[in-house]
Formats: sequence, C-alpha cells, structure tokens
Amino acid sequence: MIKELENWVIGNCPTSLQKIHQKHINISIYDRDITHLSDEVKSLLARNAEIRISGDTNSILKQISSELNSNDFSLILNDIKGLLLQFEELSGAKSFRLLLSTVNTNMCSRFHTDMNDLRLLCTYSGPGTVWLSENNINRDALETYGDNETIVKDQSQINYAKTGAVVLLKGAVYPLKGTKAVVHRSPTIEETGMSRLLLRIDANDFLNFE
Repeated sequence: MIKELENWVIGNCPTSLQKIHQKHINISIYDRDITHLSDEVKSLLARNAEIRISGDTNSILKQISSELNSNDFSLILNDIKGLLLQFEELSGAKSFRLLLSTVNTNMCSRFHTDMNDLRLLCTYSGPGTVWLSENNINRDALETYGDNETIVKDQSQINYAKTGAVVLLKGAVYPLKGTKAVVHRSPTIEETGMSRLLLRIDANDFLNFE
C-alpha cells in the first residue's frame, strides 16, 4: 500500500520510492521491517563502525565487502547492495558517496534543506530522520536562520521516519523547476546517550532529468 500526503509519499513496498520524481513530492519513504538484520546491526554498533566510500557502484560494493567480512555481515551487505542499486536506478547517477556510520551526536539538529539533488537515508538503529510537511513550515524563519521553534508552525505535526525505513529526500539543487527541497533534521539523541547506525548515499554527479 502506498499513501500520498501533500508533499510526501509513504508505502510498505520499494515502489513508493519511485514517486520521488513527481513535481510536488519532496520526500518518499519505504517503510519496512529489518528485524532480520538485528544481530549484524548490533555488531556494527559495538564496533563503532564508520565507513566512507566514493566511486561507482561496483567499486563501492567491492570496498565495503572488504571492510565488512561477508561471513559476519552477509545480510546487511546484501541490504546495502540493494539500496545502492535502487538509488542508482532512481537517480541515474554513475558515481556515489556512501557513508555507513555509528552516530552519537545530534548531527544537523536545525531544520534545513540539503544542497544536493537526491539523498538516500536508512537508519538501521535508533530514531530516523525528522521532517516537515509543506504546510508546517515557516519559510521566512528557515531562510533567515531562525531556530526550530520559529521554523515549525505546529510542533505536534512534526514527522518522524521509523527505524529501518528507506528515505529519499530532494535537495535544493534537484534539477526540475518548481520543486521544493524537503525541510528536515537529524533526531536529537546526544542528551539520551543513544546511538544510531546510519546509511547515507549521495550522488557525485549533478543530475539532469530534462
């Protein structure tokens, strides 16, 4: 089932991600169960994993396989491969930047837009990305570097991605006129002592869909 709500799409199948190229959509979410990855995710958190790789799909898959023993991390390696291939198909890019990292800080705690075209995020452990619907944004406050309290019109209507969900976000240089970048932030975890395991994939290329 796929549900379309104002500027975002959410569904329980991978095809929900394909909706990202619709003009009025700036975030698409594939909700899924990643219980089968739990043991491997715990192992990566215990290692305080941080892997940064740049290149084409084949070189990234080769490098990450050398970083993570396939005997110990076969399931998560297979998951990352599938997400990278999906992102390659949806973006049309040929070169990527991949980050798989344990996060213990608040990272980008202010609501903002990204200076990129498309970004894929998946939080394997911990709270997921926080974002706003278009009707809940004070864009004047956003553009004048106001704080979160002034950017958000209604604090009770803030949206939260679930753990394991695959999230595609449009950035400020998405190459179709009339598209607005999604306003989002990282979850607040530093004060709680929690850790997240985050996968982030960006395109190295500037995309062109025209």
